[in-house]
Amino acid sequence: MVLNLTRALRNFNLENRAHGLIGKEKPRPAPSHPKTEDALRATKTHHPDIEDKIRNKDNLLLTRLKEVYVDSSDPSSEVQTKESASAQEELRLPKLTVNRETLMDLDVESIPKGKISVLEALTLLNNHKNSPETWTAKKISEDYHLDSKKTQALLEYFIPFNVKMIPPKDKKQITDS
Repeated sequence: MVLNLTRALRNFNLENRAHGLIGKEKPRPAPSHPKTEDALRATKTHHPDIEDKIRNKDNLLLTRLKEVYVDSSDPSSEVQTKESASAQEELRLPKLTVNRETLMDLDVESIPKGKISVLEALTLLNNHKNSPETWTAKKISEDYHLDSKKTQALLEYFIPFNVKMIPPKDKKQITDS
């Protein structure tokens, strides 16, 4: 009973609503850029028959298109298995000075060579900031198996934040001044 009622309400005055939507003014396309309009006018003056060529079928072009045959195949699965096997061999354990519980929370078990985790990046950036003589780009790239140029760029362009705690002013100081 409820279904019949909802169907009746949905279909009420359906034909008039459809004619209203069909009869609505269609949205106009966005205006073209003035340079685009100038280019179109110049093309139409140089080639007045271009609109006819665009709208009409070109049978010669269609026959040539039918003759085109594209045959492609995926790369062999042997190459993919070799790449995945070599990627698995080049994993390393994360080097972190934080406790293992934090590591388990992040669910990081191994990291590919040539990459570092966010915690490792923050740690090495902080170490470099605190003692740049010992934590050089060369030492960091060797410890974390990174490219030396990328490590140098990392140390040059990424700087960890300095957090400074400003003590609140006493009420006495506020009232005195």
